[in-house]
Amino acid sequence: MTPVELSRTVLCAVRRAVDDGELSVVVPPQAVVTVPGPGGCGDYATNIALQLARPAGQPPQRVAEVLRPYLLGAAGVSDVVVTGPGFLNISLQAAQGSVALVSEILRSRSRSRSGGGYGYVGRPTGQVVQLHAPHEVRAVVVMDAVARVLRSQGALVRTSCVARPEREWTEVLGVEVDAYGTPDAPAPLEVNVRPVPAAPADPVSLGRDAGRWALLHPAAHDRPRVTSEYLSQREGNPLFRVRYAHARTRALSRNAADLGFDAHPGVVQDVRALEIALADHPRILAATATQHAPDRLARHLLGVADAVTPLLPTVLPRGEEKPSAAHRARLALAEAAGTVLAGGLSLLGIDAPDHL
Repeated sequence: MTPVELSRTVLCAVRRAVDDGELSVVVPPQAVVTVPGPGGCGDYATNIALQLARPAGQPPQRVAEVLRPYLLGAAGVSDVVVTGPGFLNISLQAAQGSVALVSEILRSRSRSRSGGGYGYVGRPTGQVVQLHAPHEVRAVVVMDAVARVLRSQGALVRTSCVARPEREWTEVLGVEVDAYGTPDAPAPLEVNVRPVPAAPADPVSLGRDAGRWALLHPAAHDRPRVTSEYLSQREGNPLFRVRYAHARTRALSRNAADLGFDAHPGVVQDVRALEIALADHPRILAATATQHAPDRLARHLLGVADAVTPLLPTVLPRGEEKPSAAHRARLALAEAAGTVLAGGLSLLGIDAPDHL
């Protein structure tokens, strides 16, 4: 069961509780499902009970207790625990959780050709966002990345800059701006993308990928360190770790094909941190879009890369060992991680090469 499917399951539980007269509320259009926070447990958590408490006229914990048996009866759910003020913490059956997650990510690869990768919103939401940046290289690059993520979440985005972007920003760093200058409007646009400037450093000298990462990886309130370290191919370079992890997953797929086997989702042991990171990807994209913070996505990709690294040496058979179901399951998980890394880098405007 993927986070999207679990969200539908939560809404189904609410609908059944309403139909049975246990709750008197309007069923909301969506239910937020995330990884459990501090004090939580299980595979996922939802705040739906807190969301419904006021319209139901009941305390959140009471609403959560009403919904709990409906969720326990859902296919693929093994346990539901109420914690804190009314969070529902949901545990999935192992095969339901990890296998469905990997299957959904791998299916997204074919959808990505039409713009619908894993974590993307499938249709326009009607949200219209105007992003306006000062004439400063980091602000324009951040705006470009935020626009990409917002569009992945179904928003209609228009970007503008107070002055024409420098030629190097567009040709080298790959930024796209819809308009620039002072528009003929009753009121000037508010500058709403304003990270700490990169000056006096020049990210153009690093090229597109390293230059964009240097500007996007730090939080907006931190001054970026634009140095040649982002060009080095070593573990201390976070951009290299992310791209190297992706390249290794692609190499594993090529090597597995040479050995005559391909990926097939299955249960993989001792990879909980990686599964949590992959399941959290849609939430990270949504938060990146809402908060206009591409650094959140950059740090998340680094977490996925570090979590998948211990898995990679176990994917291929060794010596005279024959490919087994376990190898196919580990390959599928590695390919899912590579898909998330490639998709996330693309939203940041950074290339994810198959070879490094």
